[in-house]
Amino acid sequence: MPRLRFHPLRLRRLLAPILTSLVACVAATSPQVVQAELRAGAAVVDVTPERLPVLVNGSMLTRSVGKVKTRVNARALALADGREQVVLVVVDSCMMGRELLDEVKALAAKQTGIATDRMLISATHAHSAPASMGCLGTDADPAYVPFLRDKVVEVIVAAQKNLAPARVGFASANAADFTAVRQWIRRPDRLAEDPFGNLTVRANMHAGRNWDEAVGEAGPEDPDLTLIAFQSLDGRPLAVFGNFSMHYFGDSDISADYFGLFCEGLKERIAPKPASGKQAFVGLLSHGCSGDIYRRDYTIPENQRNDKISIEDYTEGLLDIAEAAYKKIEYRDDADLAMAERRMTLPYRVPDKQRLEWAERMVKAMGDRPPKTQPEVYAREQLLLHAKQRTEIVVQGLRIGDIGIATTPCETYAITGLKIKAASPLRHNMVIELANGGDGYIPPPEQHQFGGYNTWAARSAGLEVNAEPKITEAALELLERVSGKPRRPWQLSDGPAAQAVLAAKPVAYWRLNEFTGPHARDASGHERDAVYEREITYYLAGPHSDAFCKADETNRAPHFVGARLRSRLGELKDRYTVALWLWNGMPDEGRDVSGWFYSRGRDQGLAVQGEHLGIGGKSGHTSKLIYMTGDDAKSTIAGKTAIARWQWTQVTLVRDGAQVRIYLNGKPEIETTSTGEFPAGLDQWFFGGRSDNDSNWEGRLDEIAVFDRPLTAKEVQALQPR
Repeated sequence: MPRLRFHPLRLRRLLAPILTSLVACVAATSPQVVQAELRAGAAVVDVTPERLPVLVNGSMLTRSVGKVKTRVNARALALADGREQVVLVVVDSCMMGRELLDEVKALAAKQTGIATDRMLISATHAHSAPASMGCLGTDADPAYVPFLRDKVVEVIVAAQKNLAPARVGFASANAADFTAVRQWIRRPDRLAEDPFGNLTVRANMHAGRNWDEAVGEAGPEDPDLTLIAFQSLDGRPLAVFGNFSMHYFGDSDISADYFGLFCEGLKERIAPKPASGKQAFVGLLSHGCSGDIYRRDYTIPENQRNDKISIEDYTEGLLDIAEAAYKKIEYRDDADLAMAERRMTLPYRVPDKQRLEWAERMVKAMGDRPPKTQPEVYAREQLLLHAKQRTEIVVQGLRIGDIGIATTPCETYAITGLKIKAASPLRHNMVIELANGGDGYIPPPEQHQFGGYNTWAARSAGLEVNAEPKITEAALELLERVSGKPRRPWQLSDGPAAQAVLAAKPVAYWRLNEFTGPHARDASGHERDAVYEREITYYLAGPHSDAFCKADETNRAPHFVGARLRSRLGELKDRYTVALWLWNGMPDEGRDVSGWFYSRGRDQGLAVQGEHLGIGGKSGHTSKLIYMTGDDAKSTIAGKTAIARWQWTQVTLVRDGAQVRIYLNGKPEIETTSTGEFPAGLDQWFFGGRSDNDSNWEGRLDEIAVFDRPLTAKEVQALQPR
């Protein structure tokens, strides 16, 4: 009989449900096990500096501020269940270093008995708060750091003293109008210089301000405003712990930014006056994954954007959403607690010899003065990274009943938070960034190829290229540990439009809803996974979410940044159908050919054989479909319908021998006779570019289906979402 072999990770996941059941049985029968009795306590301590002016970071160059607009605070939520004690702290700070927070935890542990690995301390990332760690051109304020340390210890102690029997509930609301992607991809002919004098910037913050410069957003947003609410057993509000992914609003003088206004607004709306002899209600707002997020939506024309909105009005609008969600919360009083932590050592991206010599010369010329230019800032950062080489980071997973909280110590992109929440084994989830440290931006590995401020090596973005997947994996493993359950698979559901495609029996169907490459899963069941090339970014909004997905999911699509999706379909000769959705990012006359999105030919070879389908540019047929066989431009056949930029359009190419029919949104657009040749060995199919990489696609593609027969007009029409 053959011996069964299990991979250790697979075996652990198979045994996890069994072990969980055994633990539950023991808990139910053993008199020593105490039933979970949730208690919660919250507190607020003012951390506004007593001595002004104070250094404030969050800018490229150093600055000090001598005026207070709004008080800055540390807010803490302590929880206990009879077996476990944890504390969550949110501080109005741009970021706080791990070394400082480790010191805070050690001091607080001595006074409270709460273990240091049961303390979660995060920053709101207010760019108008006193500097408690060095970043770019600003150093930590030496007088403020010890003051802040003692105040954070104080708030932890105060929150624990307020512990009282409690119930907990969760809510999530869509606040998409209050957050947007600020990281945009620039046109391939509009690259910008980095601080080191190299033309590397393909994507950067706020490039979307000028539509002529950009081709689209570099990633997705996370619109969820999530709330964990606590109330006493008689229904009195105790605290609300919120989480939202919006970088910061921006404010003058010393200020807690919109985070502080939101917390105070929650208190005014929910429990403005404490009951006699009872603790006051505390609102907390932690920072969601916002490294590539801001409030300004560049997809809206500049003259229509509400850029003049005040920080007060912005916060009130967000509070309206929070209040409506809060009123629908259902509570439970039997939630138990579990928390786990992992410490990891990661290397910095240190300068090579050439860059180090450049940095040494520049810093030597600066003398003792602080940097005054961007190159000077990054020269100093190279020396700091070189001296440190590596750093320790902290990742945590926390469970409150069926609510999961994961942390990252970095300015994390929205896609990372979406990854963690999508795979978490728990029902409700939030991800808190800049927790237990301030280790700078961690773009997903593919984003490093596009350059920009978020990737320039410095303390603000210095971790290794693969830091993001390592931290994501650590967070998911910790959520598995605290829940005793395996993670969920990353896969969207099939809505009616996807089911219609599958019913037509494609030989390959790539839904393109991956979080990352290199493989695009074939949903047809034929296991013809395609391969993404490198210059692609993932998980942006795709077409017709209500048709292609179920249960309010967002359909997803990759953005092709001049790279392609490759596949081999050797059995297909000259009778087939290709159906796909496209979203063109290039301006109508941005280049001679706006972009080729489908091609069949030899990889990197001359396009003398095969066929190619794209959109015309300034050389002719602007914004119209163009079809070409071989590399003879004279063979180009064009459609008559203009395809709008930044809008989803469905295209179907049907080939029946020499006869070619092309449909646009289910309607006939081009009909021609093709002279294209498909000799043996011409089995490579490309999407997002031409076989010879000429004028590759700059935009999104989605829902690519290939059939081994020419579809009829009626069948093509059936592929359109109803």
